[in-house]
Amino acid sequence: MEQSFTYAPSLTKAERYAAFLEDYRLMISDEDDRISLLANTAAALHEAFGFFWVGFYLTADAEWLHLGPFQGPVACTRIRRGRGVCGTAWAEERTIIVPDVDRFPGHIACSSASRSEIVVPLRDRHGHIYGVLDIDSERLYAFDDDDRCGLEAVVEAMAG
Repeated sequence: MEQSFTYAPSLTKAERYAAFLEDYRLMISDEDDRISLLANTAAALHEAFGFFWVGFYLTADAEWLHLGPFQGPVACTRIRRGRGVCGTAWAEERTIIVPDVDRFPGHIACSSASRSEIVVPLRDRHGHIYGVLDIDSERLYAFDDDDRCGLEAVVEAMAG
């Protein structure tokens, strides 16, 4: 089944996330393969919001995140726990919004075009973190509370 994630530009960001979530829940309703779910989630978010880079880093062990499915330019393949925005969000178990990546201590620059970033931890049905959703923008101050709320809702929907 073909699914479109294109929404009217007249919608507010919060309205676009609400519409996205409705369509997204239908898309994932019968999916139980994690990699397929992550791949289509990255593609759908990329299409719906036009983000520069959307992807997942998954826990490999207690110290490393490894690159998972993504949409966008080539990315870093491994990130240590507590390093960069992704490793920090994982270690602190919370969503992190970085308005200007050049001002984030220890930022890992996978692409010099990335200017702002949001990272949301991924939790399984038992609340254990198994990775992070990482989204980059080419614009400064691209992410706000609407993004945090919308993307945390996407991650919750993924957990089932």
